[in-house]
Order: sequence, then structure tokens, then C-alpha cells
Amino acid sequence: MAARRRAAGNPLALAVMGLLLEKPMHPYEMRATLRDRGLDTAFKLGTGTLYDTVRALLEREWIREEDTGSDGDRPRRTVYALTDAGRTAFSERLDALVRTPADDEYPVFLSAVAYLGALGPDRARDALTERAGRLAERADRLRADLHRALDGSALPRLFLIEVEYAVHMAEAERSWALATAEEIRTGSLPWPAGAR
Repeated sequence: MAARRRAAGNPLALAVMGLLLEKPMHPYEMRATLRDRGLDTAFKLGTGTLYDTVRALLEREWIREEDTGSDGDRPRRTVYALTDAGRTAFSERLDALVRTPADDEYPVFLSAVAYLGALGPDRARDALTERAGRLAERADRLRADLHRALDGSALPRLFLIEVEYAVHMAEAERSWALATAEEIRTGSLPWPAGAR
């Protein structure tokens, strides 16, 4: 049972099952949809990785083959659908992820911040300021992707709410980086002599 829970927690497996909640589709369409929605930045979205994930979901009987066909000269494509067991596994894992912040979510940036003092005040301030600029670019890009996806689309906003979250997270991190850089500049964040 623990292996099943881990598989349901795989971000790409969750994304695949989430797409199949919307409608049955083949992996090529899954990949294109995830890219169109800007979700390819949340996990490695290589063709092999996607097909490995689909195979793992098939083995667990969380998805099933619905149809295999081809259009004209195109190669045969297998369309997959979510099973009842997959729907249950997906909703249980999703519920747990939304309700409870994980104690083991350790982004790489958090590790770097722990040793910010090793850069010295000037370099740390410059690095944080540059990061803030890149975060602003990311937020702008995500916001544009969101508007493009929703503009004239019948796609419900709820299906893209994760992009809104990513925009807010980038903006919050940018605010923190700028505020901390300003504290370093003004000296209100004291720099111990031994940390220079």
C-alpha cells in the first residue's frame, strides 16, 4: 500500500491522472497539454518519463487503455482513461497534499539561504537582487501563459489554478528577496564579522 501512495504522490503521475479526469487522451496529447499549461516546469517531462509514468499507472490499474487507433498516416496512438481505482487514489493523495504541508519539502534555494552569510553582504545582496529580477520575469511569463490559456478558451479557470499559485509564489519569494537585500544594504540585517 505504501508503494501505491508513493506512486500517487509522483507529481507527473498526479498530473497524468488529473488530465485523465478531464477526458481520455494519449500521451502525446498529455505532454502537449501540460506544456500549454506551463506545467512542464514542475517535473521532468521527457517522452520516456511520461511513458514510464503511464506504464506504472497501468500496472497499478489506475488507468486503462480505452482505444488504440490512428489518424491517416499517423502512427497508432493508445488513448488512456482513468479507472475508478485511479480516481480514488488520485483524490485521496490530492486531498492529503492540499490539506497538509509536507515536512520534507526542501527546495534547493532554502539550502542556499541557510548559508547566505558565506557570500558576504555585498555579494549576498547582489545575488538576492538578481534573483528577484529573475523571479519577476518568471511571474510575468507565467501570468502571460495564464492569460493566453484562458483568453477565448472554454477551459475553466480551475484547471489552471496551479499557474495562479506559481505566480503568487514567485511574487512572494521576490518580495522576500528584495526586502532581505534592502536589509543587507541598510545594515538592519547585521552581518557577523566572522561571516564575511
